Amino acid sequence: MSTTTLGDGRLRSHGPELVTLSRETRAPRRRVRVPRGIERFAGVLLLVGAWQVASSTGMLSADTLAGPFAVGKTGWHLVQDGTLTSAMWVSLKRVLTGLAIGVPLATVLALLAGLTRVGDDLVDAPMQMLRFLPIIGLEPLIVLWFGIGDAAKISLIVFGVTFPLYINTYTAIRALDPRHFELARTVGLGRMGTIRRVVLPAVLPGFLTGLRLAAAVAWLILVFAEQINATNGIGYLMIKAQQFFQTDVIVVGLAVYALLGLFSDAVVRFLERKALAWQPSR
Repeated sequence: MSTTTLGDGRLRSHGPELVTLSRETRAPRRRVRVPRGIERFAGVLLLVGAWQVASSTGMLSADTLAGPFAVGKTGWHLVQDGTLTSAMWVSLKRVLTGLAIGVPLATVLALLAGLTRVGDDLVDAPMQMLRFLPIIGLEPLIVLWFGIGDAAKISLIVFGVTFPLYINTYTAIRALDPRHFELARTVGLGRMGTIRRVVLPAVLPGFLTGLRLAAAVAWLILVFAEQINATNGIGYLMIKAQQFFQTDVIVVGLAVYALLGLFSDAVVRFLERKALAWQPSR
């Protein structure tokens, strides 16, 4: 038995069944949650299933877009005869070369602009101006300077990956607390010691964020770069397929670009977890 106080001070009693009912009403219901990874994978399966249904029923013709089964079969044949693996290696080598040049270049420029006033005046202003230039618009000049070989394609990748890495690293350096530099001077650290033991560890999160963006940009630019009179690589396969209206090969090429991009992003995220394991949120 329970009682409730009314507005005039009187008490009103309730039966035990009413109290039990109210408690049951107030009790939260447990919701069965499907793991988010399964939900995301289910969304992909639904999309691919709808694509296959549209292809099988004739709503989507093979000339417009080949179905998933046809794309998978074509991809398997290209792997078996070595065509796809050879093209993947050529494209991967171009991206890795562009990153190997662009990452150190962007890091050095960010350190110069972020740590010295002269560097900020001489480096940051041109970098901020150049990063707004469209890469597609630079393609004629790049071809005139480097020809139509790998040098032109790698140059476009270097140009594209430098800016996201530079911006993130430069911003992280400028956001450093000045007291860190005062402490470094107090303990007797020189300029190189301050950079190695204070600046680099502090800007590492921003640098790795820029590296993830740079890796994504590298693959996006490669899609465009390998359309420039390519004689090998994934883009070359897609150009040949376009001439013969082979949409299944084109989709295979796009899928490979996407998978290689996801793989490179996963590698950077792995490095990020290892390098920033000291952070509480990791």
